[in-house]
Amino acid sequence: MSTPHNSAEKGDIAKTVLMPGDPLRAKFIAENFLTDVKCFNEVRGMLGFTGKYEGKEVSVMGHGMGIPSIGIYTYELYNFYDVDNIIRVGSAGGLQDNVNVRDIIFAMGAHTDSNYGFQFGLPGTFCPTATFEILEKAVAIAREKNVPFHVGNVLASDAFYKKCNESELYRNMGALAVEMETVALYMNAAEAGKNALTILTVSDHLFKTEELSAAERQTSFTDMMEIALKTAIQL
Repeated sequence: MSTPHNSAEKGDIAKTVLMPGDPLRAKFIAENFLTDVKCFNEVRGMLGFTGKYEGKEVSVMGHGMGIPSIGIYTYELYNFYDVDNIIRVGSAGGLQDNVNVRDIIFAMGAHTDSNYGFQFGLPGTFCPTATFEILEKAVAIAREKNVPFHVGNVLASDAFYKKCNESELYRNMGALAVEMETVALYMNAAEAGKNALTILTVSDHLFKTEELSAAERQTSFTDMMEIALKTAIQL
């Protein structure tokens, strides 16, 4: 059963899917970490692949930029393709002084300036969070790898270029980093009764000067990719 955004048929996609924003990063993961790889989607250039990692079937697919884009792709994976677990592997801008470029962040929860949650008709403000079981496994793997990591809340913003930048306000409230997708992923997972985790590599810092190039973002996030894959095969 294909959709307007995904040409896969049922059975083409594994129960656990890694999702980077950039489809070329999905291609990089498939080519460098998976075996027996098959491409299941090329619609709109949003590449998707299924293969095996250490003998277990895993899929990887791009989700594009922004909350609306990841909202579409993750909704379809959860509700049309019987996917149980989605692990976003993305980049983020650091906010806290103890967060450095190339550090890994596990997003425990997601603040947002988006109205994405309005569609659910909930009174008050819904607090979307990661699935603890997946978070716990991923953190344990990061400890084993001895890589610098942080666990906490992130800000998922609707806008990259902002006229009124609230980053310092969220920094003062403890947000570790800012990115653009996690809130939709976590809300879609909650509504579908499925599982989700966002793992981020800090690619730049809003209060420091260091940053990674576009090419470095695509290919140098190997610690994050390996943590996500080793977590995936435990699910």
